[in-house]
Amino acid sequence: MELLTHKTEEGPEVVVLQDPTAFTASIGWFVRTGARDEQPEIAGVSHFLEHMVFKGTHQRTAEDVNRELDHLGAQSNAFTSEDSTVFYASVLPECQTRAIDLLTDVMQPLLREEDFETERQVILEEIAMYDDQPPYGAFERATELFFGEHPLATRVLGTAETVADMTVTQMQEYHRARYTKDNMFLIASGNIDFPQLIDHVSEVSQSWPARAQSRQAAEPQYASGHALIQRESTHQHYAVQLWPGLCSNDPDRYALRMLCSILADDSGSRLFWELIDTGRAETAALWPQMFDDCGCLIGYLCCAPEDARENEAILQRVIESASRDGVTEKEMELARNKISSSLVLSDERPGNRLFALGQSWLSRKSYEPLDVVLSRYAAVSPEDIIRVAEKTLSREPATVKIVGRSDES
Repeated sequence: MELLTHKTEEGPEVVVLQDPTAFTASIGWFVRTGARDEQPEIAGVSHFLEHMVFKGTHQRTAEDVNRELDHLGAQSNAFTSEDSTVFYASVLPECQTRAIDLLTDVMQPLLREEDFETERQVILEEIAMYDDQPPYGAFERATELFFGEHPLATRVLGTAETVADMTVTQMQEYHRARYTKDNMFLIASGNIDFPQLIDHVSEVSQSWPARAQSRQAAEPQYASGHALIQRESTHQHYAVQLWPGLCSNDPDRYALRMLCSILADDSGSRLFWELIDTGRAETAALWPQMFDDCGCLIGYLCCAPEDARENEAILQRVIESASRDGVTEKEMELARNKISSSLVLSDERPGNRLFALGQSWLSRKSYEPLDVVLSRYAAVSPEDIIRVAEKTLSREPATVKIVGRSDES
């Protein structure tokens, strides 16, 4: 495989991990914009806009867009996060030209009033649906509690109030400010015709806005504390906790992932043996979430209400054990093997490499080949694990629980 890049003043940057032996081509637009780039009054606009790009362009109706995706036989989708919005498709190599033409065209949607009003109802129904499905409300509330006034506290879906009050003019202004040549990256992986990709993107993006509004920089002031969400219809006990984590460029990020695997992987971890294998809890998880400037560790517990108090004490004991007792060589080897196997298996598919390349390019404008990443995990020592545990899990977390009438926690 070969990493190829192209950037001129006339168009967005094109980054390709080319593999001539692959049987597929995966292509995606990675836009460096998400919930953290929104003003409070338009919270949710990034996700709303993700829906709207498929509602028609100057060249295609919404029906044309859907029909062409079907005809391509593409595996396609889009998603919005706190710091990025991604649109992608995986196709056969001979369909590259049509796929990139379609994906690039929808990056400049019409954003018509009538489509906006129709899709607003879809978004409001989506928000209501998630509100009815714990533990989603707990994750959002915990993030708000933890990040406080920082932009990362913004809910990706927004709220029913902000979506209901949003105007199509506000969305159009946001699109012009964020979907710009310097803020969008065309990422591709697999059997790609690189020159054709460059020629097409350079031609169609000439009229796009050139410069994005700068991302708001703010030093996070992590907060602890507790919040309770009561729902009579809830029959399980849900608890979400957030601790300070690491940014996406921190050299300790490899040790952090190994720490999470040792403590809370879905098999063979300390929490697995204490809570899952014993049948005490349905879920006990811990994972890192990393951003450009900061990060967090997210813990999640789901169990029967009558077991909540004891399970939370066990979880706390296991969390504290990493920095207090350290980790064993056997645990290190197991975590390293599981992570390495997962990375190798994922790297076999161009579609998976697309996301690894895209997120890496958004975060640090570089890409680490698989062998380099594996060597980073191989170099992690037990002392690194202890240091990272002390850096992240030694603080009091922000905790949000969803409880029902029978939950006395």
